[in-house]
Amino acid sequence: MSTPSKPKRRKVMITCAVTGAIHTPSMSPHLPITADEIAEAALGAHAAGAALVHLHARDPVNGKPDQRPEAFAPFLTRIRQACDAVINITTGGAPTMGVEERLQPCAHFKPEVASLNMGSMNFGLYPMLGRFDDFKFDWERPYLEGSHDRIFKNTFADIANILTTCAANHTRFEIECYDIGHLYTLRHFADRGLVKAPFFIQSVFGILGGIGPHPEDVAHMKRTADRLFGDDYFWSVLGAGRNQLPIATQSLALGGNVRVGLEDSLWIGPGQLAESNAQQVRAIRQVIEGLGLEVASSDEAREMLQLKGGDKVNF
Repeated sequence: MSTPSKPKRRKVMITCAVTGAIHTPSMSPHLPITADEIAEAALGAHAAGAALVHLHARDPVNGKPDQRPEAFAPFLTRIRQACDAVINITTGGAPTMGVEERLQPCAHFKPEVASLNMGSMNFGLYPMLGRFDDFKFDWERPYLEGSHDRIFKNTFADIANILTTCAANHTRFEIECYDIGHLYTLRHFADRGLVKAPFFIQSVFGILGGIGPHPEDVAHMKRTADRLFGDDYFWSVLGAGRNQLPIATQSLALGGNVRVGLEDSLWIGPGQLAESNAQQVRAIRQVIEGLGLEVASSDEAREMLQLKGGDKVNF
């Protein structure tokens, strides 16, 4: 009598966004600022189980978002030499930046993956002013206050520019969808042939100006993506702030993937600052494995997303 074959466990991709451009240095002593800190954060997240690391750069002196290629170079080289993580470079930069500035690092370094926001939107950071009283650097308070009257701009022309520039380097995309309409925008660009399946859709919940964090919002995003893209996409989620782990857990239950990291949330529990990106990766990994699922390796993520390979980048 033959032994029944062991069923394969579903592989889950973890992305870790290690610093971002939302939080300011005064909000947490654990937010990576310098190139060394960003590299260490990415390496720690990868060792904990993150297949992909999503990267922004900051001024090493005051922590202000910095989209110059020279700011990215030191940590990109170090991360690539030390591990096999899929490196994902932002084209979002910060809401204060124009598209050409935001596009520079991806155009220069030609990464395997680039993030891409599917639309212009209000991006309200100013509510955080009520949670933090003192700021170390002069830029922090005006940066947050200014979001009351600031639009993150990604027009159809901007998106086409990013898609065309990055696709020429065989870079694929983490498609950031902050609302239902962003899924339809992705469908539009897919129909135009400017972006190819499999799509890696990162649904974002809980940013003021985008879709909310209610479980029905998460389910609606998934239903709509299923209808628009069928089997041609991989779904992942990020929940802002305290929504990070609950929304990631719902994604896992719905067959999706997850993103964590200090870009999206500074917390590991109620009132408790996360001490590292790796701590958040370990927390969601525990949920993944507790559900009988398996964490995907970087090479497995490359195969799933049909990436060009870590040896075909310009760093």
